[in-house]
Amino acid sequence: MTGEMRTLLEQAASGDRDAEARLIEDNSGLIWSIVRRYYGRGTEPDDLYQLACVGFIKAVRGFDVSLGNEFSTYAVPKIAGEIRRFLRDDGAVKVSRAVKERAVRVRRLQSDWESRNGRSPTVSELAQAAGLTVEEVAACEQADVSVDSFERELSGGGRVGDLVGDEGMEERTCLHLSLHEALQDLPDRDRQVLSLRYSRDLTQQQVSRIVGVSQVQVSRIEKRAIEKLREMLRE
Repeated sequence: MTGEMRTLLEQAASGDRDAEARLIEDNSGLIWSIVRRYYGRGTEPDDLYQLACVGFIKAVRGFDVSLGNEFSTYAVPKIAGEIRRFLRDDGAVKVSRAVKERAVRVRRLQSDWESRNGRSPTVSELAQAAGLTVEEVAACEQADVSVDSFERELSGGGRVGDLVGDEGMEERTCLHLSLHEALQDLPDRDRQVLSLRYSRDLTQQQVSRIVGVSQVQVSRIEKRAIEKLREMLRE
């Protein structure tokens, strides 16, 4: 492992999103090599890549650089496991009542924690407070778009939260989940851009490097996708 790689892993583990994006860029060849193993199983390559990136980031956050192991050895099973789990469930976006209720409870605990401690809890701290595993908390976060991303300013004006309105916590969480499902109906490129921008909190420039288009194109795709979501959620 190079010194630069070690530094990036340490920065990413501490919550540095730029370091995460750089690691994805630098390891895109590794990620795609795993994605290609699952071609022809009814899921688009870009969707497989997004799943692989989720597994990759889980590996980044769980890797202990102090042990001196190779990161790729640790990351490959995580990436492959994320894809296999999706394919095993037939790729369906299944948001059960239990998951919705769990997401509401985790959101409340997170809000309470921030009020008491003046900071956001780590996934481990939130899992302990909720009596859940780290994986279960992560599943809640994946099923529901984070509050932070919904409160961010949109490039075209307004907030992402405006897409779902200003309901109470339970209604808002369920609407967030509905938005997550609506995302699946967007074209692959639109969905990828929104995922990177508002779930991963990347800049348009960072997204342009990952997607392989110009920053201007990313801006256009983002605005178009948000308008489509507004229309779907009004139906």
